[in-house]
Formats: sequence, C-alpha cells, structure tokens
Amino acid sequence: MTDAHLELPILHGRRLLLREWRSSDVATIQEASHDPFIPVTTTVPSTSGEPEALAFIARQQDRLRARAGYVFAIADASDRAVGHIGLFFSAGARAFVGYWITPSQRRRGYASEALGILTSWAKQHADLDRLELYVEPWNSGSWLAAELAGYKREGLLRAWERIDGKPCDMYMYAQLTANASEKQDVQT
Repeated sequence: MTDAHLELPILHGRRLLLREWRSSDVATIQEASHDPFIPVTTTVPSTSGEPEALAFIARQQDRLRARAGYVFAIADASDRAVGHIGLFFSAGARAFVGYWITPSQRRRGYASEALGILTSWAKQHADLDRLELYVEPWNSGSWLAAELAGYKREGLLRAWERIDGKPCDMYMYAQLTANASEKQDVQT
C-alpha cells in the first residue's frame, strides 16, 4: 500500500453529488450543530461558530491525508451541501459507513440515495470485502435508508457504543463487496 493520501472522487447520482467538503459549506455544518444528535455521535461541533465549522471541514480533508477513509459532502442538484457521508477503514478488509442529513433536508430520500451512490462505488474497492454500518434502534429513518440501499440487518449489538456517556445498542447492517461475492461464489 502506498503512503500517498487518498484521492477523493466525485460520485454522481440521480439527484445528488458526493464531493469534497468546501469552506462554502459552513452553513450546512452550522445547521447540523443545532441537531440534538449529530454533534453527540460525530465530529460536528456542538456550537455553530464559523471557526468550528471550518475546523470540521479541515478534519474531513485530514482523513484523506491520513488514509483513514473517504469523506464526502452530500450535495443537491444546486451543489448545496445537505449532509455528510463517509467510508472509514476498519480492521481486516472491512469498512464502515456513517452519514447524516441536515434537519431541514430530511425526509427527501437523500440519505438512502447517498448511501446507494457510495455503496455502489465502495463495492468495487479491491481492498474491501465487507461494508458495515451501525444504527440506533430508535433511528428508523436511518435504518430504513440502509435497507433501501440494499444493506441487510445482521443483528442487534448490545451496548455497542457509548453515546453521550451512555451505553447504546446498535443494529448492525452489512453488505458484501464484489470481491467478497466472487469469493463466496467460488466456495459454493
């Protein structure tokens, strides 16, 4: 594997574009900072100051340089950021996906479309066999988006993650990549 930073592609969907975060996306981060849950479960700041929003954007670019994963702004047809999605490398040939949509843009199918775009691209990644995501049982919008994007619920992970200092259960969803699917076809 090379030490060069990851190159972020631009991924196109029917209504959405997955692209790099830009300083012009500050308002999206500021809106997300007011959500009661996004700042608790992500690196979005809990304050809506411009310096904090710009620091969030810089952290996303640092993830590419550190080869930690691919992070995208989810942009609508007018190229306005409406959310975030990332593919983060895990142990072995696995990666996990995380995503959020700003409160004002929810219930438009953006999460499932963005997840489908990212998943289609990630499934072709030669170094990955499995894509995973974790969703709180109460978050029906998020697990519905996962199911619409073809992810299968594999079970409930008890006390899987601490959120705001409290142990929380998570549903585990997964999807195999093209590489893993080919290997399974050979074994059967």
